[in-house]
Amino acid sequence: MGRFVARRLLQMIPVFIGTTLLIFLMVYSLPGDPIKSLFGPKAADPATVARLRHEYGLDKPLLEQYWNYISGLFQGDFGQSFTGRPVADLMSEAFPVTIRLALLAFGFEVIVGIALGVLTGMRRGKFLDQFVLVLTLIVISIPVFVIGYVTQFLLGLKWKVITPTVQDSENLGQLMIPAIVLAALSLAYVIRLTRTTVGENLRADYIRTAVAKGLPRKRVVGVHLMRNSLIPVVTFLGTDLGLLMGGAIVTEGIFNIQGVGFTLFKAIQTSEGPTVVGIVTVLVLVYLLTSLLVDLLYAVLDPRIRYA
Repeated sequence: MGRFVARRLLQMIPVFIGTTLLIFLMVYSLPGDPIKSLFGPKAADPATVARLRHEYGLDKPLLEQYWNYISGLFQGDFGQSFTGRPVADLMSEAFPVTIRLALLAFGFEVIVGIALGVLTGMRRGKFLDQFVLVLTLIVISIPVFVIGYVTQFLLGLKWKVITPTVQDSENLGQLMIPAIVLAALSLAYVIRLTRTTVGENLRADYIRTAVAKGLPRKRVVGVHLMRNSLIPVVTFLGTDLGLLMGGAIVTEGIFNIQGVGFTLFKAIQTSEGPTVVGIVTVLVLVYLLTSLLVDLLYAVLDPRIRYA
């Protein structure tokens, strides 16, 4: 196990460098001058623009800029935004909000998704199964921003059940509806994926053997059936946690949540390269770490899997 973890950590290094290099080149190769855009419609003083470009290192070749960025990153320095604030400060304000929102969405997705997936998988063809299948198909067919705006209009503006926008991002009650909207699409996939794997494993020989041996139904379902059925679901959930954090742009925009998605959207609009690169770098790390966690969970769920 130790060798496997060490090998996976070493594999992360070229992936991390390659991904951040690609993002850096894409962001800083975009047309337009981010320094001039700071002045808005006013004419920028060429001397001031040149001084700011030199101050932020934008007058150097792209690869040298990336080297300076990655060198600072390993020392905990994410750089400085064009407004003068350290990017680390901006992220320290935004990430806790998005982490709360993503964890609420993830918890909802895991609890409701797996529970409904197991129920429908064990009752294939029954009314509950058909109803959930139709419902998940509808959710998959509708874009998330439509679900968000409809939910906000019905629950927030028409029926006054919730506040239309989040007033306090530390209030978990106010984050609950945005979290459900954020999790809606992934929830539908988790239900369908769990339903399929449970249905397939129910017909497997090892389940018939367990039943023939007279094992209690709780043990057959809870130990033998669930362990094998959850492997593809765990793979999906592992990658989805990173997607929930990165994909919160739409949900945070609709419900006015000052999180990572909101900050990233504003940074893209104002050509704030350091902020965009800093946030995406952290999201890449989240993806890599959740992938490692998923790999480690495989051995827990299926003892037949051994690491070389």
